[in-house]
Amino acid sequence: MTDPLAGNPLRTRADLQEAVRALCAPLAARFSPGGARVRLGGTGAVFDDAAAELEGFARPLWGLAPLAAGGGDFDGWPVYARGLASGTDPADPEFWGDPVERNQRLVEMAALGFALALVPEQVWDPLPPAARDNLVRWLSTINERETADNNWLFFRVLVNLGLARVGAEHDPAATEAALDRLESFYVGDGWYTDGPTTQRDYYIPFAMHFYGLIYARLADDPARAARFRERAALFAGDFARWFAADGAALPYGRSLTYRFAQGAFWGALAFADVEALPWGVIKGLALRHLRWWRDRPIFQPDGTLSIGYGYPDLIMAEGYNSPGSPYWALKFFLPLALPEEHPFWQAEEAPLPESPQVTALPRAGMVIVGDAGGRQVTALADGGQWADWQPRHAAEKYAKFAYSTAFGFSVPAGGRGLAQAAADSMLALSDDGVHYRVRERSVETSADGDVLRSVWRPMPGVEVETWLLPRAPWHVRIHRLRCDRPLHSAEGGFAAGRGLTGSAQEAGAAWAVGPAGGSGLLDLSGARDGLLVLTEPNTNLIAPRTVLPTLVARHEPGEHWLACAVLADPDPSAWQAAWPAPPEPPEWYAGRR
Repeated sequence: MTDPLAGNPLRTRADLQEAVRALCAPLAARFSPGGARVRLGGTGAVFDDAAAELEGFARPLWGLAPLAAGGGDFDGWPVYARGLASGTDPADPEFWGDPVERNQRLVEMAALGFALALVPEQVWDPLPPAARDNLVRWLSTINERETADNNWLFFRVLVNLGLARVGAEHDPAATEAALDRLESFYVGDGWYTDGPTTQRDYYIPFAMHFYGLIYARLADDPARAARFRERAALFAGDFARWFAADGAALPYGRSLTYRFAQGAFWGALAFADVEALPWGVIKGLALRHLRWWRDRPIFQPDGTLSIGYGYPDLIMAEGYNSPGSPYWALKFFLPLALPEEHPFWQAEEAPLPESPQVTALPRAGMVIVGDAGGRQVTALADGGQWADWQPRHAAEKYAKFAYSTAFGFSVPAGGRGLAQAAADSMLALSDDGVHYRVRERSVETSADGDVLRSVWRPMPGVEVETWLLPRAPWHVRIHRLRCDRPLHSAEGGFAAGRGLTGSAQEAGAAWAVGPAGGSGLLDLSGARDGLLVLTEPNTNLIAPRTVLPTLVARHEPGEHWLACAVLADPDPSAWQAAWPAPPEPPEWYAGRR
């Protein structure tokens, strides 16, 4: 099996230059004869194959353009020039097709506009006049088509930025309107939403801020550039809390198959000269993250990136993930455009800054719980921030009670029973004992300091009010369940990798411990039994086979109070030391069992 990052220390600018070349090398054999299409697999997406093959062509440019801008060698540029000519020529059999409204082709135009803006000598200068005319005509359709009302508006901005750079006709008015709309999504404290929605996930750092910082450096718009830089600096402190000491980022939200794009924000700060944190801290956050991914089995046998997260896995993917989609990961390499003398590259990597074990992030609807060694970041979530259009597994990606850098989260495999439901960090409810419903979206959320409260209704006649309380390294969950029918309940802790050295399922508790760490939960309400659920393979994002400590009970119609304490730690010895000392429930819960 070919692993493009194997053996690369990923510590220097030269290491990262080599990483880009190695990541792109397996693509060479996948280019079509005319160079415009890159076919990486046989799985489908919601868009047509031509758009998917354009995606395979365009997305590597997020890494290749900075590589070239910084003086790095790449011998595939003639193929890209040929592909640009073929793909934009309506008479060519490899023509990408004219985009319609909200079409995937509009998304991939952004990488082409970015490359024009950054390295015109590679993607514009080699083209004959007719090919240049076709490229301008094709790209300019983004000013005539409706985009999604979210980060997609930045694609219009980047295309016009690239066209302007090469002296081609472009649309300043369309750019200005798109930027004005994008700025309307700013909600304060460095945070945006991704459109007129509550969605706040990685599209804030690797899209809204990432593109804004590119614009800040490349455009002649000092006032707006200053705002983009200021907001990114504000955001950086909150976002740093999503990363553990080993570089792992919090698996949360959609589009996780873009993998190390999670860390692209740190390089974008450097690209726009925003020292939001000391340069050594920014560099450490970025490079530790990339090294964490280097050590995961994320490649196909031919060395191409797979769809999945910690391993190849279609179950967790969205319908818009084609075989070329993961190459958005190359957005990480933006700082390669900077010279070796830049302070980002000159700085020594520094560890994460000191921070409290518990930090409220109200703009994200989260409370972050760390541990003393930085081994793991756990985010308690109110379930109110998510994508209104409901991507696949939206409930699991946005509405679980807790998310962990070490244990990831699980998605259901379909079918019947708790093994298929894979309801980690969820209270799953069923009226038949076979089909389970979970918190899909909170209908009401509030916070009292670092305590999160939510109300959710998984089915008609059933309402749950949930409180999440950080008690580092534990957290406590309390639920008031009101139901008009008998219900079965199953509350999951964190899913742990199999290969256990110890486990138990007993009255009031379930736990499992092994080389990958320990996970368990204790019932504080005195009404539930412990159960170890062997979840369906490939449901968890990080471990392909997991066991899920769970508390189960049956409830008659009426009101019921449930509470548990949850502990997970990737260090099995640290978990075993903490397990005998669970936290007490708050005083207000006393007497509500």
